[in-house]
Amino acid sequence: MPGHRESRPGWTEKNRPRGPPWTEKNRPRVPGPKRTVPAYRFAVRDPGWRDEGQAAPRYNPAVTTPDDDAALPEQLRLRREKRARLIGAGADPYAISVDRTHSASEVHAQWGHLATGEETQDVVGVGGRVVFVRNTGKLCFATLQDGFTASDSGSRLQVMISLAEVGEQRLADWKADVDLGDFVFVKGRVISSRRGELSVLASEWRLASKALRPLPTLHKDLGEETRVRQRYADLVARPEARDMVRTRAAIVSSIRQTLRDQGYLEVETPILQLVHGGAAARPFHTQLNAFDIPMTLRIAIELYLKRAIVGGVDRVYEMGRIFRNEGVDSSHSPEFTMLEAYQSWGDQYTIAAMTRDLIVNAAAELGVESVQTPAGEARLTGDWTWLSVYPALSDALGEEITPDTTLDALRGFADARGVEYDPAWSDQKLVMELFAEIVEPTLVQPTFVNGYPAIAQPLARNNPDDPRLVEAWDLIIGGVERGTGFSELIDPVIQRDVLVKQSLKAAAGDPEAMQLDEDFLRALEFGAPPMGGMGLGIDRTIMLFTGAGIRETILFPLLKPQG
Repeated sequence: MPGHRESRPGWTEKNRPRGPPWTEKNRPRVPGPKRTVPAYRFAVRDPGWRDEGQAAPRYNPAVTTPDDDAALPEQLRLRREKRARLIGAGADPYAISVDRTHSASEVHAQWGHLATGEETQDVVGVGGRVVFVRNTGKLCFATLQDGFTASDSGSRLQVMISLAEVGEQRLADWKADVDLGDFVFVKGRVISSRRGELSVLASEWRLASKALRPLPTLHKDLGEETRVRQRYADLVARPEARDMVRTRAAIVSSIRQTLRDQGYLEVETPILQLVHGGAAARPFHTQLNAFDIPMTLRIAIELYLKRAIVGGVDRVYEMGRIFRNEGVDSSHSPEFTMLEAYQSWGDQYTIAAMTRDLIVNAAAELGVESVQTPAGEARLTGDWTWLSVYPALSDALGEEITPDTTLDALRGFADARGVEYDPAWSDQKLVMELFAEIVEPTLVQPTFVNGYPAIAQPLARNNPDDPRLVEAWDLIIGGVERGTGFSELIDPVIQRDVLVKQSLKAAAGDPEAMQLDEDFLRALEFGAPPMGGMGLGIDRTIMLFTGAGIRETILFPLLKPQG
């Protein structure tokens, strides 16, 4: 079964790990009362389900094909009948391989100059998905769509199936067997049709893969829910969906290239973690059966990258998935992609310069100098502004706000401006909320906001002139936070004190407080050089350049089950 050690790729009878097979006596156990596991054991369970033998409620029933073909919609039934007929006749409707010699884009590049009606003796083999078909008496036309690449959004090419070239039987087979959505292979001469359409005139053809579901209507827009729930259909139907994938790939590639050019090493760190830390966020919990211990999915990458710096890596980064068990909206997803990078002998200013390079170089890769945001046009070239929290908030409120401003006074400002707050918040927390609600939305141009209250970043160094402030910044573009950076805290004694306070909050029931990571503190006690660190949300960076919501920028976003 998937995940069982004997079935993993690369392990054979000769080299697989040895040991007694799992039985009812020695298999890994999950703590808790004995339960009867339903056949659909991977269905989501109600947290309150505890009764022996009680079946879990099923939120995401499996999508299955009815055993009775008569219950299927007509399109699905007819396609299955064609598949069965082909197999019964000894024809495999799912080819292992075909002699494809050219992509559609290569045919256009090499023979796109042909004049109307011009024919060549050049023979090519092409394949693609049928997205248009028109069958007439002695001549059939179809448009094949290629797969898309980094440089091509998926070219289309016309193929022609004629009685004179393939014969009566194969022409009849084409009309009987081929539907929209099928993958077909065509071999023939490259010509330009009488209407000037570059085409391949088939001398032979074969079905490469029979589609059992019809394509969405290509000339009609897919609904947003359909687009995100059936991304595979969205990619076939909409060039905008394909371009989003290509744009994301170009931005990610540019970011990696910039980091390589500046001497950063890419590493991979654990996703499953015993202790969650590096951010104030609610984690996902899971269980490692082999060790019989609870674990969490990581909420940040930070602590392991700092361990790498302690070990001597001069500049290090990781770009990977982060998991936070929190809200879902147009700019937040429970799983998302984060870049974190750390540089020895750096600070918040040197890491800010690197972050600017990442964004500016990505813009150059896309051929843009500015982006349109809901808050207005943001120019990415030129100098980026630095802005401190307390002076900026003072300007917005018309009264001086400092770290000495009382909590009651801050509540008064919040009430006057209609800013909601929790009465249990401290003055520093309320300052951050006031800034986020009043000032941040007005920051359209790229701005490094620094001088935050110390509570904002427990893992950053305090300001040497005023320890109530922290040496950290948030990058705001278009009124939205895009990334964050720090002069990192490297004093292990102070760091321990900060994490102990966080762990006490966690013990008191704060689900977002960090736990005490003794191994991280042990590493820091070996000594770490001064360093700057940053985090950049990749999905939000894609949103910045495309103007799309987070569900559009993530290829397969996590969605609430239907039904």
